[in-house]
Amino acid sequence: MTLFDGPTLLAYLAAAVALVLIPGPGTAWIIAQTAVGGARRGMLAALGLEAATSIHALAAGLGLSALLAASALAFELLKYAGAAYLVWLGIQAWRSGERPAMDEDAPHARTPRQRRVFLRSVAIGVLNPKVAVFFLAFLPQFVHPERGMVWLQFIVLGLLLSSVGLLYGLSLALLAGRIGRSAAGSGFSRWRARALGSVFVALGIRLALQQRS
Repeated sequence: MTLFDGPTLLAYLAAAVALVLIPGPGTAWIIAQTAVGGARRGMLAALGLEAATSIHALAAGLGLSALLAASALAFELLKYAGAAYLVWLGIQAWRSGERPAMDEDAPHARTPRQRRVFLRSVAIGVLNPKVAVFFLAFLPQFVHPERGMVWLQFIVLGLLLSSVGLLYGLSLALLAGRIGRSAAGSGFSRWRARALGSVFVALGIRLALQQRS
């Protein structure tokens, strides 16, 4: 017996596409990163966010998300840690706007900056407890215990959602990068850094105000 039947997978993929297309913090994060560093940076942000989605899928399959959902203290601690991290990133972005901008494409700066963008994106995704709770509310609707290996069903469904999200995120970064190139050299680097910082702070406040239900 296979883990999934055709109708279940089609229904799940349709629901996944609909969920991914709903604008949220991930969309804002990718656009903000693209606005500051171009399509390459936005694509790295998308990769990091979906890597975090895969981690949440693995946690759901192993039952860790259930523990998080059941513990109000664990949920609150993770939520406020994520919110504080976002606000810290916002402050750092504002401060960078006060300094001369470095060349993002310089060989000596490219790799460290790319690594930071990716790792920060992973951290932002992992530190969002709402994603873990969402996995427990959404994925079980498409899991069939009678087919066995429930943990693997969770992981496969999570990876499918991550793949859909990655395709959307990469497309969004490319589109935003194309639009942003028209503003290149316009002298708005300080404004862009402050706008990015404001987005981070807003996302942090939004996360801090989220409730479990």
